Amino acid sequence: MPDMRILFPGGKNKALTLSYDDGTQQDIRLVSILDRYGLKATFNLSSDLYAPEDAVFPEGQIYRKMTKNQVTNLFRNSQHEVAVHAAQHADLIDQSPVEATMEVIKDRDNLEKQFGRIVRGMAYPYGRYNANVISTLKSCGIAYSRTVNDNHGFDPPINWLEWHPTCHHKDPDLMKLARRFAEVQPWFRSEVFYVWGHSYEFDTDNNWNVIEEFASYIGGRDNIWYATNIEIYDYIEAWRSKIAS
Repeated sequence: MPDMRILFPGGKNKALTLSYDDGTQQDIRLVSILDRYGLKATFNLSSDLYAPEDAVFPEGQIYRKMTKNQVTNLFRNSQHEVAVHAAQHADLIDQSPVEATMEVIKDRDNLEKQFGRIVRGMAYPYGRYNANVISTLKSCGIAYSRTVNDNHGFDPPINWLEWHPTCHHKDPDLMKLARRFAEVQPWFRSEVFYVWGHSYEFDTDNNWNVIEEFASYIGGRDNIWYATNIEIYDYIEAWRSKIAS
């Protein structure tokens, strides 16, 4: 693939990005870990499903949505990206074209008003999509959308609306993939390592050590560009446009 010879900022040929869904309170701890090691992530939010500002969750409940104020305070001045996850996290395959369009457009509009910036990214609710959903995203101005179809690979995507990640954070091969990505020099090609998940899973599985180990190992390397999803999209598309011109 000719465009795989792209060099990322600083002459690097490796890029790392992460993606986390649903906007639960565990994102606060996750962001602190990512920031400590210089990693960047995209957080996919369903803006109609924030918790009420006065929400009190039962003791021991793990799945706790953030309030709008918590979300705003966490991401407004951060290095991380916010992206669409459908306003009410609807399964877009089950929606009519009009309903699916409203789910995407409403979420995008809400997030743009909340953060005062253009929002062009997305992750599919439940990981479900088809050709009709992809067509809807194009009409809504969505530049890319992440699937849940792990490929254990590092190739930059060709179809951005079917951006398949490398692996989920609890993949048993996570650190094996991290070592391969960090230590093997990819001659004449660029690589993108993409990790995804839900931050509440670290509480469910009692394994915050997984992201701590990963971040401490992969962070702070001179040969890796740490970027959000949209930064990688914009950079690669700019390069492809230049080559095509």
